[in-house]
Amino acid sequence: MSTKEKKKGTGISLKTIHIWMVTGAVLISITMLYSTFDLFSSYRSLSEASTEHIKLRKDARELMDASDYLTERVQRFTVEGNTQYLNEYFSEAFSEHHREKAISKLSERTNNKVAVKKLEMALANSIELMNREYYAMKLVIEAKGYEDYPELLRDIEITSKDKLLSSDEKMYLATKMVLDDEYYEQKEQIRLNMQECLDELEKAAIATDESALKSLSNELTVVRLIILVQTAGMIFLVWLTARISIHPILKAVDQIKSNHFIKESGAREFRYLVKAYNRMYAHYKKSLEKLNFKALHDELTGAYNRAGYQSLISGLNLNQTCMILFDVDNFKDINDNYGHETGDKVLIKLVGIIKKYFRNDDYICRIGGDEFVIFMGDSPKINRNMISNKIDSINKELTESEELPSVTISVGVVHGSHSSDPEDLFKKTDRTMYESKQKGKCTVTFYSE
Repeated sequence: MSTKEKKKGTGISLKTIHIWMVTGAVLISITMLYSTFDLFSSYRSLSEASTEHIKLRKDARELMDASDYLTERVQRFTVEGNTQYLNEYFSEAFSEHHREKAISKLSERTNNKVAVKKLEMALANSIELMNREYYAMKLVIEAKGYEDYPELLRDIEITSKDKLLSSDEKMYLATKMVLDDEYYEQKEQIRLNMQECLDELEKAAIATDESALKSLSNELTVVRLIILVQTAGMIFLVWLTARISIHPILKAVDQIKSNHFIKESGAREFRYLVKAYNRMYAHYKKSLEKLNFKALHDELTGAYNRAGYQSLISGLNLNQTCMILFDVDNFKDINDNYGHETGDKVLIKLVGIIKKYFRNDDYICRIGGDEFVIFMGDSPKINRNMISNKIDSINKELTESEELPSVTISVGVVHGSHSSDPEDLFKKTDRTMYESKQKGKCTVTFYSE
């Protein structure tokens, strides 16, 4: 045999190349499968961390919700004198124990001692506030002459000075005790402790999310590298087999670089890869969408924006909802005389004051420049005295501002039961607010048919 023939015989055969390519393809596929499960595990960890954070925040907010519920019950009792609210108050305080349960659940779910401590401080302040509420309720009981009331209130002693008051004066004093600035200052201290608790939970959640996102990013990098290697191998294989899949692969690479889903085309094996990638990319996009909180909220004030308003009103039970529509009186003059920056600060302050006087589950929406809507849920009827007092308190704070121009709001209030659909409800509320404007502004008007 000649030297030339020997050299020819020692060359790498197609069979050898095929074996190496099959071996390489198997290894790459195994790595891809492993990375896919690893990526899914990272995504699941992120999802579980987000879900756990939501549960922790919910547990923490239960205390504030319970405190707000007690506040609402005692305020209604002092305003209306209906013993139903008195019984509901004591049922929540000594039967349901939502506040104590909130701390218990939070302690079980997290090792964040600082957050638990802040929640315990909020509970302590809430219990302290109850002493003021007990005295107010005892004044109402004596004013109304009730004989059947909780045993705990029988130990509450009315001062000799207050005993000399008339029934109307006792009712007025009781209402004042649960609606004045001192009462809301105590409520604000509870909210501050709650916020500090939530801030601590937020810090822990951010650290967990950052770790999970970093792991997810690393896994995505590995997956992308594997896809690139596999794509290169497939292109080489396509070249050896008459280039039957070049176009689909190149198009897939372009779509990956532009962060789009890959259109299914080409060989059967390639379609399998496309489906695997699209599933992973879909999971990744979905996790990002969950973080897109800003989509439904106004960037300036933090209230719900127009999109948030549409989302909320489409899911509300109108028969249990009260709509409050208002805007800032002469707001254009503020912008013209002081500038839009000052106008923005007025709106920010306005929303902050509103949040102080309304419940956490009352939704505040900014639907226009200085036009806002408040949805009061769980409201089978309108409590005119309570709403009027809240609006008066808000206008008082707005007019007493030393840093910003003095402003007021004109308000229209309509219960959802007066309308057949959300659009009609808004129109009626808008007309009611316009009546407030005609009355001279800085007032509240309730809808009447």
